Amino acid sequence: VQLQASGGGLVQAGGSLRLSCAASGRTVVSYNMGWFRQAPGKEREFVAAIRWSGSTTYYADSVKGRCTISRDNAKNTVYLQMNNLNPEDTAVYYCASTLAWGLNPPGLKYDYWGQGTLVTVSS
Repeated sequence: VQLQASGGGLVQAGGSLRLSCAASGRTVVSYNMGWFRQAPGKEREFVAAIRWSGSTTYYADSVKGRCTISRDNAKNTVYLQMNNLNPEDTAVYYCASTLAWGLNPPGLKYDYWGQGTLVTVSS
C-alpha cells in the first residue's frame, strides 16, 4: 500500500484545512486508517483514527471537537478536516494504515505510512 498525503499549507489561526490521504497499490477498504503529526523538535503524536467501515472514529484530546476524520472507500481516500486551527497544530501530518483495531488506536502497529504534508498555522 502506498499512501500519499496532501492538503497541507499555510493558514492563519482560526482557519481550516482538509487533508487527504490517497491510497494506491492495494485497496484500503479493509484497512483502518490513522493520522499522526510531528511538530519540530517533538515526537510524533497520534491525531485521529477511523475504522475500515467508517463506523468508528477516535481522536486525540488535543484535536477533539476541532477535527473530523472520514473516508471514502470508493475513492481509496481518507480525510482529516481540521477547524479552528492554532499555532500548536503546526506539524508535518502523516497518514498510516493498519489491519489491527482495538481499544487503543494510538497504540496500534501501523504498517504503511505516507510521506507527510506540512501544516503551518500562523498567529
